[in-house]
Amino acid sequence: MQVSRTPNAPGSAPHGDRVGVAMIGAGSIAAYHLDGLAAAGGAALRVVASRTGDNARRLAAHYGNTDWTDEWQAVLERRDVDAVIIATPDPTHERIALAAAAAGKHILLQKPMAGDTAACRRIAEAAERAGIDLQVSFMHRHFEEVQLARTLLREDAIGVVHTVRVRNATPGPHWGDWFFDAANVANGVVHQLGVHGIDLVSWLLGPIRDVSARMAIQQNTRTLQDGRTVNVGVPDTALASYGFDCGALGTHEMSMIEMQGCDRFRIELYGELGTLWLRSERGRLALWAPQRHGDQWWQPTLADVPLGWHHHACWLDGITGRAARAHTARDAIAGMQVVEAIAASARQAGAVVPVAGQAAPSDAAAPARKDTT
Repeated sequence: MQVSRTPNAPGSAPHGDRVGVAMIGAGSIAAYHLDGLAAAGGAALRVVASRTGDNARRLAAHYGNTDWTDEWQAVLERRDVDAVIIATPDPTHERIALAAAAAGKHILLQKPMAGDTAACRRIAEAAERAGIDLQVSFMHRHFEEVQLARTLLREDAIGVVHTVRVRNATPGPHWGDWFFDAANVANGVVHQLGVHGIDLVSWLLGPIRDVSARMAIQQNTRTLQDGRTVNVGVPDTALASYGFDCGALGTHEMSMIEMQGCDRFRIELYGELGTLWLRSERGRLALWAPQRHGDQWWQPTLADVPLGWHHHACWLDGITGRAARAHTARDAIAGMQVVEAIAASARQAGAVVPVAGQAAPSDAAAPARKDTT
């Protein structure tokens, strides 16, 4: 059925049968978003924008010969665009997101939300004033194994969690020099990879109360894929210890110089009744819980769904009112407060630093410690 489109009031659901989406940014992460939209259904890609016109044109051609432009501002003037995905270099997030909110466009913003907590708050406040939906792209929350882990923790499968170990480690970004400039990504690996792990453990266990951390530059130069050599001006390695409000203790290893690294992330949770591993040598999820599965590891068969399907379906459902909107912007602000505590602790040679605000992530799954004395 053809449905005519009329201009939407700021923050309203689309009047048509599909959400009109603009992709702002044509880097490597754009394919994740556009493939996810295609798998989810219910969206129409209207235009791709990139400062490099050739990249925008190639991406637009690959995803259905849609429109393209090298002026992202032009996207916001289009009446057939209801929502934008912002996947541009980190230093541009705030400017583009503020403009998109002012134009009444719903926003899916690539992590990190912005360079610091103050900028994150400005974006969130602009979205609230405009009445639009603002989401920050924490893709790993939507993986099947993470969803099941959250359910298991809510079911008290491993009881009160004592400790958690998180790893975010890759060879690092070799496709752009801006990642290594402190003016663009002040906290390096913590901003680029660490925010994923911070969000995941906060979503599973609840707020991080305090931090002790060290950061370092272990490789002073990097060779990019185009052959250029760049000086590294940001931390490429970080180690953090967390104290959680629930009473658990955690460690977080972050690296963008590991030749092999881990498979996106690795999480190990150890509780009074068992052990839960995510993305380990035992598979995507493995549970040791004798009271539930006897004296053996339980490794469930997980659905093999398209990457990004659940993530983008949730975003579209929130925009259209088919489901409640998530609180990832609020959670991103809480995560940025942890990032800033890590940086503050590292400047003090690992001193314990409280996390400002301790804004609670969306209904964390893990049970609180019964007695923390």
